[in-house]
Amino acid sequence: MTRMSPMEPFELTGNSVADYSHQSREFLAKGREYLADGKLHKAAERGWRAASWMAKAVADAHGLQYRGHDEILRVFYLAEDLSDDDRVGNVWHVANELHGFFYIRKRFLHPGVIGEDLDHVEVLLDILETLAETE
Repeated sequence: MTRMSPMEPFELTGNSVADYSHQSREFLAKGREYLADGKLHKAAERGWRAASWMAKAVADAHGLQYRGHDEILRVFYLAEDLSDDDRVGNVWHVANELHGFFYIRKRFLHPGVIGEDLDHVEVLLDILETLAETE
């Protein structure tokens, strides 16, 4: 039996766009659960993961490499160009803000803000998911 690397096995193709999209939605749902449980850091981080995994779906659908955070901006620039949706930049920045919340002490986090940010991430997922659809 061949063991897989703990990293994403990028050489394996197939349903990767659907896999990324599905996982993205699961992350968002889990983020909402964590928020309801008062686990603010986990809620925020799941919102970020939801956005980044849907970006992976877009990247894969359009033949872009996306193996790390340094490559995610190319995906969002592509999304802005392809979608012609003015909201992409704003909701992307909200998702990125969620990622930054991991480094903030809990007493400075606000559940209402994180909840609104998760709503914005859902908008981003909806936009990106249409760009990840293959013909």
